[in-house]
Amino acid sequence: MGLSLASGAAQAQLITAHRGASYDAPENTLAAFKLAWEQGADAFEGDFYLTADGKIVCGHDKDAKRVAGSPLVMEKSTADELRALDVGSWKGAQWKGERMPLFKDVLDVVGDGRIFVEIKSGPKIVAPLLKQLGESGIPEDRITIICFNEAVTAECERLAPQIKTHWLTGFKKQKDGAWAPSVDEVLAKLKASRADGFGVQANPEHVDAEFLAKLADEGYDEFHVWTVDDADVARYYQKLGAWGITTNRPAWLREQLGLRKQLGLREKQHGLRAGGQ
Repeated sequence: MGLSLASGAAQAQLITAHRGASYDAPENTLAAFKLAWEQGADAFEGDFYLTADGKIVCGHDKDAKRVAGSPLVMEKSTADELRALDVGSWKGAQWKGERMPLFKDVLDVVGDGRIFVEIKSGPKIVAPLLKQLGESGIPEDRITIICFNEAVTAECERLAPQIKTHWLTGFKKQKDGAWAPSVDEVLAKLKASRADGFGVQANPEHVDAEFLAKLADEGYDEFHVWTVDDADVARYYQKLGAWGITTNRPAWLREQLGLRKQLGLREKQHGLRAGGQ
């Protein structure tokens, strides 16, 4: 396939707001998700845990220390306990009183946009999460489920193959200078996860044209990159045909890339299937 990857360069990338418009608003809150739309994002991404009482709440870390100064652990606490916390003040006084939203509350603000649902819990969350997605009324072609856990991704594919899934990975440089995971290790995980595509940490030193071409040769040519707040890095992956670029600064990045917000055209260009993004 070689640099046919670059054929996507002429196509407009999906600009996804990372945890909402999290450069300006407290991450993973309704305020951040609503601001993402105001800033021209095509989609927003949020992180979700299954609580001790079987609810699904939005938050990134395993506990609430960073965003609320609380030791409460997401999966060991009830939704009411977590939602009693102020997760906005750490970002600024104007955000005081922002709460951890429930999954259903996040789905209510998707509107005509798209959502990337990052699952942070294990496979137990999949069935209730899919149920709420089905009840939300959001068209399945505007939903992408993403996860670092290949077992979770595989369970999503098993229960709802019509919803698009992306397996996620970051990268670390080893003492010998090699990067892990390697492209072969990524391929193995993608096959185990049964994912439709993948999301990778934007690392041009490792995830380059050759890396992406090897994956595309095995049928994995749909990818998005995260988290990109560097215009040069964004342009690099734009030229390589990234399907989407996740950023904390959607309005700024859209301007840097010269992209217009044309969802209908973008859907047509990327051949998004009915029933999956």
